[in-house]
Amino acid sequence: MTIALFIASAVFLFLALHPFVTYPLSLLFIRRQREHTNVAAAEAASGRLRFAICMCAYNEERVIEAKMQNLLHLRARHPDLRILVYVDASSDRTAQLLQPYASVIDLHISTERHGKTYGMNVLSSRADADILVFTDANVMLDEHCIDDLRRHFSDPRIGCVCGNLNYINGGDSVTASSGSLYWRFEEALKRLESRTGSMMGADGSIFAIRRELRRAPPDHIIDDMYTSLMALIDGHRVIQAQDVRAYEESVSKSAEEFSRKVRIACQAFNVHRLLWPHLRKTDWLTRYKYVSHKLIRWLGIYFLAFGSVTFLAALASAGYPLVALALVIVAALCLTLGHAWSIKPFAQIADLLLAMLGTGLGVLRSLRGERFQTWTPANSIRGGVK
Repeated sequence: MTIALFIASAVFLFLALHPFVTYPLSLLFIRRQREHTNVAAAEAASGRLRFAICMCAYNEERVIEAKMQNLLHLRARHPDLRILVYVDASSDRTAQLLQPYASVIDLHISTERHGKTYGMNVLSSRADADILVFTDANVMLDEHCIDDLRRHFSDPRIGCVCGNLNYINGGDSVTASSGSLYWRFEEALKRLESRTGSMMGADGSIFAIRRELRRAPPDHIIDDMYTSLMALIDGHRVIQAQDVRAYEESVSKSAEEFSRKVRIACQAFNVHRLLWPHLRKTDWLTRYKYVSHKLIRWLGIYFLAFGSVTFLAALASAGYPLVALALVIVAALCLTLGHAWSIKPFAQIADLLLAMLGTGLGVLRSLRGERFQTWTPANSIRGGVK
């Protein structure tokens, strides 16, 4: 019995750690065996590509003017760039602040809330460019991003390109610091995945796709993950481009970050349930990367909990109940130091566990049939752009 409990705890803890430890290490090994590089096509062919930027906004009055100046600066560099904006029945002045730009952008203002995916479907249907670029209202795009995207799309094998998001406020709070640290790991993981074939899904801050490859997702399904994974399922590469840079503020309040994790995980698992029958028919490497990066990570808090419980039970079964009790007390003390008093590195560990808990809760809410079709921006990152 004791040996079985130790084995079970080892298996559960391995699964909890795999997305963060053994999976990246395995990608390093695979990269040495089969690294993918982009094939540069004729410059004339890539130069003919036309680009359109699609953006949805809801209650973004504190950042929308800065975002529009950012997009118009890109238009100045690329006069044929089309800008399409959808406003999802904002209750603040977002629509009013966008009205002065109505003559130079394609502006669609909804009188009812439908959600981001509905808005992106509307904009995509109105865009006639070769490449559709999707971005969020609070994300500032690097002035060279269109040129860099054009270069990556010169490779005909590439169907979707995800940009490199940088958080600019890591010093604002422990939560912002933890979020920035986690995201740097995530971006490095995406680069490894790209160099071994394809990354496992784009995020909405900035990504681009060939217009003919975009399949309109159902309105209740998160658009960035669905759109990019469909391009992958259809046999096209989905890559992370380190030179396509974007900048955003990380959420600085733990309660907001927890709610965000719940929402994103619920939406992501809804995509998983819809696309898994197609994903499991892909090649073994794609399946391995998807299960390791997405599915196992979504369930990480459960593996960690089962692993911890079985390990403590194994210690008690082996005749060391006081050791098990001491470990529980030490863990509780560390979490208290981190969550209540924000003492590093305990605070960062507490934030990581809280994020894993939010993700696990999001999976449960997905299984209960919840959708999160509409969204509300986090207040802590809508105070302006640095």
